[in-house]
Amino acid sequence: MRVSVTVLQPDPAVPLDRFAQWLCDAGLSISTVELWHEPVPSFEELGDGVIVLGGRDNCLNGYEWMPQLHHLITQIVDAHTPLLGICLGHQILADALGGTVTLAQEGEEGAFALCLTAEGMKDPVLRHLPQKFIAAESHHDVVTALPPGATLLATSQRYAHQSFRVGSALGLQFHPEASPQLMGAWMEGDGHDPEPMVAEMTAADPDIVAAGRIVAHAFAEYCTASTLSPESSSRLPEHSSN
Repeated sequence: MRVSVTVLQPDPAVPLDRFAQWLCDAGLSISTVELWHEPVPSFEELGDGVIVLGGRDNCLNGYEWMPQLHHLITQIVDAHTPLLGICLGHQILADALGGTVTLAQEGEEGAFALCLTAEGMKDPVLRHLPQKFIAAESHHDVVTALPPGATLLATSQRYAHQSFRVGSALGLQFHPEASPQLMGAWMEGDGHDPEPMVAEMTAADPDIVAAGRIVAHAFAEYCTASTLSPESSSRLPEHSSN
């Protein structure tokens, strides 16, 4: 049986994009829950791994499903199930586990240089990246305090908390999945001319694709390895409740 991943998508404008093909290439099967019209699944309905995608809104604005998702995230972490949070997903992960998310003084839009920390270079997923790499960014909120027990994995010149890990959960402020066309569509959706963004991201795309594919394949390997681990074999959270 193929290893499976459940994708939780908060926003129709922020899809899995190129990650879908890369995860399939790595042998994963994918199911998507569209949170704007589908309920947050129960823990028992999840696959072997979980991805929480980004969204144009933020985790401070009170999505009606946010309390259920927070509870699910704690169950996922308690059960040592692999979890990847991207952009909004990264912020939701931090918020659910006791970190702090605030409106940024200055957001990040475009291609930015990131650097792995010493711990990031040992992380089971991010260690496959070069220490310095280029990533796509599109956010106006930021994690200002990591959750208790979190490990900082990557930073940028503008914002310190570009990636962190708590147990089996990995948060990425950047967008390893986003194509130049998707980045342009987000700019257009915000009322801006998309062409400058598309041009910038197209120029940086070889580096962004290389890093994004590495992250996708490494996360797939992490999900596969977790299915063989005694830690996660029970697939039951330690502190589940009804």
